[in-house]
Amino acid sequence: MFSPFERMMAWRYLRARKAEGFVSVIATFSFLGIMLGVATLIIVMSVMNGFRAELVSRILGLNGHLNVYSQSGAIDNYMSLVDRLERIQGVESVRPMIEGQVLISVNGSATGALVRAVTREDFATKPIISDSIVQGTLGSFKEQQVAIGIKLAERLNLGVGDPITLLAPKGKTTPFGTVPRSRTYTIGVIFDVGMYEYNNGFIFMDLPSAQQFFQLKNAVNAIEVMAYDTDVAADIKDDVRSSVGGFANVYDWRDANKAFLNALKVERNVMFLILTLIILVAAFNIISSMIMLVKDKGKDIAILRTMGATQSNVLKVFVLTGASIGIAGTVFGAALGIAFASNIETIRQFLEGLTNTDLFADEIYFLSQLPAVIDMGDIVGVIVMALVLSIGATIYPAWRASRLDPVEALSYE
Repeated sequence: MFSPFERMMAWRYLRARKAEGFVSVIATFSFLGIMLGVATLIIVMSVMNGFRAELVSRILGLNGHLNVYSQSGAIDNYMSLVDRLERIQGVESVRPMIEGQVLISVNGSATGALVRAVTREDFATKPIISDSIVQGTLGSFKEQQVAIGIKLAERLNLGVGDPITLLAPKGKTTPFGTVPRSRTYTIGVIFDVGMYEYNNGFIFMDLPSAQQFFQLKNAVNAIEVMAYDTDVAADIKDDVRSSVGGFANVYDWRDANKAFLNALKVERNVMFLILTLIILVAAFNIISSMIMLVKDKGKDIAILRTMGATQSNVLKVFVLTGASIGIAGTVFGAALGIAFASNIETIRQFLEGLTNTDLFADEIYFLSQLPAVIDMGDIVGVIVMALVLSIGATIYPAWRASRLDPVEALSYE
């Protein structure tokens, strides 16, 4: 595509000379701008992918792909419904459960929490819970004992074996009015699932204890349905709704987290557009440096033309000169971005230790570690965009150089 003569001339124009120092400085800043723009874009896209992947995996690890909630507040004879749902093709597991808001009272202080009650077998088969126990054992999850998150335990200064009093939202009616219904349980398990929302506000209880506490004798108020794959969940939603009938509502995990997922998508797109401007500014710098180079090399271009160089030769020389800056910046930027994203958690810990600050507070970002998922599709897209902008920036200056009239350029020499 490029002849040895064209490559030689492009390389000579790229080398810094004392008389062309300003042009070289602009070219250097163009290279750095494209390199940093590409690297930043890859890092941000990887972190956004990591956020989504980690949050979705934790949401689905603690919640079902589909959830069935009774409109009346109780699902009686729920085992027959569980049997029907398990026979649907694509359903992996079905778990009856009870969910309810409670008020926690410990040593005179009170706070709200969400109780989720499941059977001991279902609790043990949730890997995100069973593999995240930091205090206690799975055997401690039994009647009159509960599992709480590590942040809730730290906030209330609780440990395994300590008592915790729960107050139900609906009290007992007495001649003297409504009296809050409360019961004291023992903390048997403390877990850390790596997500602040669940570590700080969730309590797991075994199903029989919750049925007594919420006064749902032989009943539940929700059923969790897990599909073999997240994509299958949307396909089986209609079948689940048909099996449930009209007495309960069926919610897809995407429906339950729609606002959250949309916010992540919008934020990712906005960040992509904003950071693309860095590459665009660097491309404009290439245009500036190339225009100045063409003006500075007007006499050289005229001499080349009189010696037999064609307009095509001159066009290719300056396209190659400008494109080399963009290509080099893109390659180095992609390598820097991939290396940074691959070690971003180590870099975060190093910066936190260096500055003695909390750069990634889990109560703000919901995760205890900074995740990054490198998507080769995103990287290829960023590289292609950077190359297109970089090469496109050279076309006009190169075209002006190729259209330069040798007679006019040498008439004043």
